[in-house]
Amino acid sequence: MSTILLGGKHKAHLDSRDMFPYALRAISALSPKAFIFENVKGLLRPSFRDYFEYIILQLTFPNCVAESEYHWEDHFQRLKMISTNTYTGSRYNVSYRLLNAADYGVPQTRERVVIVGIRSDLDCHWRFPNPTHSERRLMWEQSISGEYWERHGIRPCEKLCSTNVISNDFFAPELLPWRTVRDALCGIPDPTTRHNIPDHIFRGGARTYHGHTGSILDWPVKTIKAGGHGVPCGENMLRYEDGRVRYMTVYEAKILQTFPPNFVISGAWGEAMRQIGNAVPVLLAEIIGQHLMHTLQQDNTTYSFRTTA
Repeated sequence: MSTILLGGKHKAHLDSRDMFPYALRAISALSPKAFIFENVKGLLRPSFRDYFEYIILQLTFPNCVAESEYHWEDHFQRLKMISTNTYTGSRYNVSYRLLNAADYGVPQTRERVVIVGIRSDLDCHWRFPNPTHSERRLMWEQSISGEYWERHGIRPCEKLCSTNVISNDFFAPELLPWRTVRDALCGIPDPTTRHNIPDHIFRGGARTYHGHTGSILDWPVKTIKAGGHGVPCGENMLRYEDGRVRYMTVYEAKILQTFPPNFVISGAWGEAMRQIGNAVPVLLAEIIGQHLMHTLQQDNTTYSFRTTA
């Protein structure tokens, strides 16, 4: 799976980290049945509208390659004028959507643009998988039923009055509740205690400042960041009810990104967090990948992948 580096520093085609031209070259050469791309939601900024449309058109007609002397705007105009009657290369039906990983069982509010393309000759109809988890259900279990607190052995009466999240639903909303930090890290020892987890090492020096206050335990973690805008500063931190904050360990970040506990991420804390922050949540990638696989196998049969986690 490749990513189009565009949104973080807002440079679009001027960003030296933009790997899209290389990914497009691979699609043009290999003509795969399908592809998946993922990137930050900044890709949908109004200021990037033309460049994003250019990306979609290139993915739709990957064999319409820009001449070496073309500026991207010139190639963009050429692609907009292309005729499907005269174009003879591979063509893809391309869809995109802004997805929140928390809606699919990832304990992290992580919004990313997912782009899916299926080769048009396969005659498959793609629909993004339906969400399996919801914010409303978590709010209901925390502020109405108290089920969330009971699951964690916390007296509901201590929390129902103190929570700042109130649900207006009389009946339990459909879907499963968003998974929280407490859900994901349940049973993992405090990093300051003795344990045998190699990458669960306490790191001191965490502090808060405006806009960087850490992630509370009873909500999905904020987006784990890779650097430049949050590491090793205020985010990628956990915040306790008494106001204390600490950096999450590599092991905790790995779990919150839904990597398997035994997955090895090498390097010092900053490098490991960069790798985790740059990664697609494993569970979300699995859901999208399996949904695409079934779409390709079932020929226009709608398939809804549901997770029970």
